[in-house]
This record gives sequence, structure tokens and C-alpha cells, in this order.
Amino acid sequence: MTVLPDLTNDHLVTMAFITELTGLSDKWFYKLISEGAFPKPIKLGRSSRWLHSEVQTWLQARIDASRQ
Repeated sequence: MTVLPDLTNDHLVTMAFITELTGLSDKWFYKLISEGAFPKPIKLGRSSRWLHSEVQTWLQARIDASRQ
């Protein structure tokens, strides 16, 4: 069963936002997407966006993994 996000408390972010947040390149993220290690984008026409909550969850998992 898929849990639907509460979109009233979430927003869509761009790859530019993600790269600015992390300091990592867009090429690196697209590689992770192709490997299934980063959330797939939401396509809006020719644009790609991600739910901010999914990016935060991914980043927190990386932080938690590095602390173990």
C-alpha cells in the first residue's frame, strides 16, 4: 500500500536546490537515480522536480549511515 504524502505541507524542489543543499553535482545524482539509490524525479513537462520530504529523508538516511 502506498502512503500518500501530505502535499499541503511539502513542496517540490529542483535539481539546482538539491545540488546547492548537498554540494554534489547533478551528474552524481542522476547516476544515483539510475541505480535506484535516489528518488526518481516527478516529471512536469520537460522539468524534473522532487518532493522536499523525499530529499530530506534520503539525506537523513545518509547521515545516519555515516554515524554508525
